[in-house]
Amino acid sequence: QVQLVESGGGLVQAGGSLRLSCAASGGTFSTYKMGWFRQAPGKEREFVAYVSWSGGSTYYADSVKGRFTISRDNAKNTVYLQMNSLKPEDTAVYYCAAGQKGPLTPDGYHYWGQGTQVTVSS
Repeated sequence: QVQLVESGGGLVQAGGSLRLSCAASGGTFSTYKMGWFRQAPGKEREFVAYVSWSGGSTYYADSVKGRFTISRDNAKNTVYLQMNSLKPEDTAVYYCAAGQKGPLTPDGYHYWGQGTQVTVSS
């Protein structure tokens, strides 16, 4: 069983930056593919970014490509999401997820964090 705990969310003005972290425990972190998803009020959960177990492969949603960067530190059992040039439409609860399949849909992940709120003001 893997436990995931996100941190780093908050309120930021448009154009600003935040770095989300997701700390994993209870499993072999380096064997899991990791993803970030987000869910805005009244909307379905959507894919944001993916990183392979080694960190060698990454995918991004078109809406965040060029602004967000996913990375992982297997020695620290942590995955990160660096978010730059934030827009009001990035406002959502952000979730990290771990799984053996990935990469783009929620059903590719077995474990989920509790989420962290990101609010971008205009």
